[in-house]
Amino acid sequence: MPARLLVIQHSATCPPGLLGQWLTERGIELDVRAGDEGDAIPASLAEHDGLMVMGGGMGANDDTACPWLRPVKALIADTLSTLKPALGVCLGHQLMATAVGGTSAPNPQGKARGLTAFAPNAEGADDPLLSSAQPGSLGLQWNDDVVSGLPEQCVVLASAPDGSVQAARFGPQAWGVQFHPEATPEIFRSWAAHRATDASWPIEALHTAADEFSEREAEVARAWEPLAQRFADILHENAEQGAPGTDTLAHT
Repeated sequence: MPARLLVIQHSATCPPGLLGQWLTERGIELDVRAGDEGDAIPASLAEHDGLMVMGGGMGANDDTACPWLRPVKALIADTLSTLKPALGVCLGHQLMATAVGGTSAPNPQGKARGLTAFAPNAEGADDPLLSSAQPGSLGLQWNDDVVSGLPEQCVVLASAPDGSVQAARFGPQAWGVQFHPEATPEIFRSWAAHRATDASWPIEALHTAADEFSEREAEVARAWEPLAQRFADILHENAEQGAPGTDTLAHT
């Protein structure tokens, strides 16, 4: 049987996108739950082999306005305790941090938009998942908030040019990335259209960022497809062998 991946979606404009396509091509079965549309968020991954949490326009602490976020964070915490594979993208990355006692807050350096170079540290270059990406590969960032604090058991794997956490490992097989490897130019332009009424995001800059992304679409996709393939391999291995034992905590 194929490995089953539970995907938490927070907004129709933030779908699994290319990550979903690449994972499906690698034999992963996706079970997408739209929290904003009232889909049930399970308490555990008893029927799944891994978890992927997507992005969204809300913040990781917006539990009152977005009531599904609280059970998502509980699910993340349970997933990490069982050592099953997990990947968080942008908001999903921030939710992972808050689920394990870290913090997420507006970036004091300002909002991020457009293509940003991936800058792994030594841990990231040796990481089981993130080592699939080459240093300097371009990733699309589009975020107001960042991970502002990580517990000791978490490991920073890459830093953005402004010093914020670009990627982190939250457990032996749990990762978060602040950028959007799933995005296509069409997805990006839908975000830009939504932000067109935000005075802090000049419309000219939005169009410029969208045009650059479109021009380098193939290059960006080539950079991040290996990450999806590596994550798919990890999911298949876990589905075949069961969740790893606590001895794998050597990576944390």
